[in-house]
Amino acid sequence: MPLGSHEIDVFEDARARLEAIAYRLLGSASDAEDAVQDTFLRWQAADHEQIRTPEAWLTTVLTNLCLNQLTSARARRETYVGQWLPEPLLTDDAMLGPADTVEQRESVSLAVLTLMERLAPRERAVYVLREAFGYPHAEIARIVNLTEPNCQQLYRRAKQHLGAGVSRTEVDRDAARRIAAEFLAATAGGAIEPLIGLLTGEVTGVADGGGVLPARRTPIGGALAVARYLRGLFRPTDQKRGWVGGAPALYADVVNGDPAILAQVGDRIAAAIVLESTPGGITAVRIHANPAKLDRLTRAWAATTHEEPLVAAW
Repeated sequence: MPLGSHEIDVFEDARARLEAIAYRLLGSASDAEDAVQDTFLRWQAADHEQIRTPEAWLTTVLTNLCLNQLTSARARRETYVGQWLPEPLLTDDAMLGPADTVEQRESVSLAVLTLMERLAPRERAVYVLREAFGYPHAEIARIVNLTEPNCQQLYRRAKQHLGAGVSRTEVDRDAARRIAAEFLAATAGGAIEPLIGLLTGEVTGVADGGGVLPARRTPIGGALAVARYLRGLFRPTDQKRGWVGGAPALYADVVNGDPAILAQVGDRIAAAIVLESTPGGITAVRIHANPAKLDRLTRAWAATTHEEPLVAAW
């Protein structure tokens, strides 16, 4: 049955919030878009006269669709080629949702999204709805079909699993450009010590090529090991240019709240190197090269204006 204009407006008013919830739950923009579309189909088929609170109804349907996806996603990721990383998004992307508090901003950092993969599906749902969107436990209990005490327990458990985290340095584009430029200069310099000096002792390096592009399949830990890996990775060769389809221009931007280097080839982003920056130095380098996870970032990048590249042709 076709929807009336009012029902369409109700859904469109909720779309941004639904996408933001789904992205935090799934760690994937494409999966989040699919979950929101499935929610719309259920909204289209629903008896709207029986729905007293559309926002609560839509949130409940979306959350449960995401819970089903999380269960199947765990099985898919067991066969994923190499390291799985959450899908990166430009910090201005509406899918990142509310960013008024530190907790809201942290909940879409790649560090927290990666850690949330350790949570059971309902733990993750309770944590996201409470931490990032401020839903009361009584409402969360109705959404995930649990008791309020159970939700409170799951929330405490999720907080314990995620830990206190690291105090990231919040950056704007100017700060991101400075950090990215310093990082690139250190990787290309003659000595390795300046690069080691930018990293913390516990730094990790992770690359996600999804089996499409060559990428190291295990994480690297420690400043010296990561610095050596990065020096080799950032040394341009014809073979590496062939992997991404040409000589990319390297730009600086902010991705999921962290400084990032974006490698642009033609009209697409071929890779995103995200630097988790803390007061003590860079504590993680996450390299996203799986083309399937760069579509939305590419579209957003094409729709924005940006400064001159740090490197015009790598």
